[in-house]
Amino acid sequence: MNKVKTALISVSDKTGIIDFAKELENLGIKILSTGGTFKALQKAGIKVQEVSDYTKFPEIMNGRVKTLHPKIHGGILALRNNEKHLAQAKENKIEFIDLVVINLYPFKETIQKNSSFSECIENIDIGGPAMVRSAAKNHEFVGIITSPLQYKKVLTELKSKGELTLELKQELALKAFELTAFYDSMISNYLNKQFNSGFPEKLSLSFKKISSLRYGENSHQKASVYFELNNKGTLTDIEILNGKEMSFNNYFDADSALSLAKEFSEPAAVIVKHANPCGAAISSKLEDAFEKALDSDRQSAFGGIIALNKKVNLATAKKITSFFNEVVLAPDFDSNALQELKTKKNLRVIKVNNFNSETKGFDFKRIKGGLLLQEFDDKIISENELNFASIKKPSKEQTEELLFAWTVAKYVKSNAIVISQNKGTIGLGIGQTSRVKAVKQALEQAKEKMVNAVLASDGFFPFPDSIELLPKEITAVIQPGGSIKDKEVISAANKKRIPLVLTGTRHFRH
Repeated sequence: MNKVKTALISVSDKTGIIDFAKELENLGIKILSTGGTFKALQKAGIKVQEVSDYTKFPEIMNGRVKTLHPKIHGGILALRNNEKHLAQAKENKIEFIDLVVINLYPFKETIQKNSSFSECIENIDIGGPAMVRSAAKNHEFVGIITSPLQYKKVLTELKSKGELTLELKQELALKAFELTAFYDSMISNYLNKQFNSGFPEKLSLSFKKISSLRYGENSHQKASVYFELNNKGTLTDIEILNGKEMSFNNYFDADSALSLAKEFSEPAAVIVKHANPCGAAISSKLEDAFEKALDSDRQSAFGGIIALNKKVNLATAKKITSFFNEVVLAPDFDSNALQELKTKKNLRVIKVNNFNSETKGFDFKRIKGGLLLQEFDDKIISENELNFASIKKPSKEQTEELLFAWTVAKYVKSNAIVISQNKGTIGLGIGQTSRVKAVKQALEQAKEKMVNAVLASDGFFPFPDSIELLPKEITAVIQPGGSIKDKEVISAANKKRIPLVLTGTRHFRH
C-alpha cells in the first residue's frame, strides 16, 4: 500500500486549488506549500505548512530559490522499497511526499503579451519543472498533478482507495513529462528568436493537442490536430460557427486556401480542392471576386474549401449556398450572411481570429526518419523587381495581372501554370511532371474563356516549347528565368510579340 499522507502544492494557475486542497485536508492529508499558493490556502482557512518552515531554509533571491532543497527532492525521489533510501531519509529527517501538485510559471502567456525580455526570463520556472520531473520519475510511489483538469480524477481515487492506482500514476507521469518537454521547447524556441540563432542545432517543437479527428487523410489512419505557440490568424485560432468539426483533409485544404486569400489586400476569394486552388480572384466587391473564382472551374469547386479575406456579406453568402461546399472561412460574417450560411446544416462556417496576423517561424515537412526544415515562402515580388526581358513590354494593366497570376502560382503544386484574366484564374496546370504538360492542361481549361489573358509559371521554362504553344489570347507571360536556354525562351516570346517578364525567383510547392 502507498497511502497518500503528504502533498506538496505550488501552483501558478490557482483555478480550483482551494476546493481541491480542502478535499485533501478532509482526507487527512498533510499539505506543504510555497509563496502565493501558501498564502491563498492559508487565507481560505486550510491547514498548510510553508515549505521554508519545513526545510528550515528561507525562500531567497526573490523566490528564485525555494523548493530546491534535499528535504523536498529527497521526499519526492525516495524509493519506498529501498532500505538504503529509507535509512537515509530517516537519518536526514526527510518525510515522504506522496502527491505533488504543480503548474508552471506562465512563460507562454508572458511572451504572448510581448513582455520585456527580462520579464520573460523571470517567468522561466526552475523549481517547478524540477519537482515535476522528480515526481514523474518516481511515479511508482508519487502522484504528479500538472493541471486543474486532473483534480477530479485524482480525488475520486483518493476517496475510494486512499491511494492512487499505478495506472493513474503512470498516466499522470506521462502528462508531466509532456509538459516539461513542451515548456522547455517554448523557452528554447523563444531564445532562438531573441538571439537570432537561425536554424537550431537541436530542434524542439512546441505543439499542444486541440482534439482528436475522426480519421486522417484516409479512414484507416488515426489523426489529431495540434496548435503551436504563435498561432494567431491560423486554422488553430478559429471559431466554428456552423457545421461539423473540421476533418484532417479540411484542415490541410483550408490552410492552403487561407494562405492564398491572405496574400491580397483587395477583396479576394479562393476555392481549393485537394490543397490546390481551382479558382482564385480579386475584385472591388467580395461577391464579384467569388463569382470570378467560381467561374474558373465550377465543376472542381463542388465540395471545395472557400477562403475569403473580408467580412462576408449576404450577397456573397447566397452565392456560396447555391452549390455544395465543405468549408467557408473568413475574418468575419455579417449577421444576415451567417444566417444564410447556416441554412446549410453541414457547411463548416469558420471565423478566423486575428485574420491579418502574420505567421512567423519555420515550415517543415516530415520524412521517414527525419524532418526537413525551411523558412516559410513569404517572398513577395514588387513591380520594380521585375526584369522585362522581351522586346515588347507589358502595359501597367498587364503587369498587375501578371503579378496576380504569379501570386496564385505560389500556391499551386509544381509543376504549376496559372492563366488569369481580369484578376481571376481561368486555367490551371497542376502538379504535372513536365512544364509543357502543365501549360497544355492550363490552356485546355482556359481555351473557351481566353480573350486577353496572361500566364504565370512557378518555375523557369527549360525549353521554348511552352512559349511556342501559346495562342494569341495569351498576351503576356511571367516566369522566374534562370534556364540555360533563357535566350531561346526570350527569342520565342519575341517571335510571338508578347511581353516576357522574369521574377528571378521561383515558387516550387511540393
